[in-house]
Amino acid sequence: MSGLILASAASAAQPGFKAEFVGGTLAGVRAKSSARVDLTGADAMIFQCAGQTVSIAYPKIETLEYGQHVSRRYAAAVLLSPVLLLSKSRQHFVTIGYTDAEDKHQALVFRLEKGDIRSVLASLEARSGRRVEFQDDEARKAGQ
Repeated sequence: MSGLILASAASAAQPGFKAEFVGGTLAGVRAKSSARVDLTGADAMIFQCAGQTVSIAYPKIETLEYGQHVSRRYAAAVLLSPVLLLSKSRQHFVTIGYTDAEDKHQALVFRLEKGDIRSVLASLEARSGRRVEFQDDEARKAGQ
């Protein structure tokens, strides 16, 4: 019985960060698909989404970009309280440009949770040797 509990706990605790695929050159995957970004590998990051697994060698990463999208919560404000008009919803996006095994340029854009963004950016910079490009000053503040 305890072996069964350990096996199910191990499968539930996958390495990496929960993400949402936004776009890019990954064929056959719809936007807003659940994804996972695993940066624990010494040689490559693993991106899993919609049953596909993409391994991106860190030296093959050409560009790293981070930005935020800020949107006001108008619908919630109308339905619940005008005070919500003052609140903002920030979404955190990472874009990775890389070359694949056939030396073709590819790109992945994914959204991460606020609590994960600094760890992901630091890991990507350290392992790829590339500096993160920030879309604006607000993104720079959040990413550092």
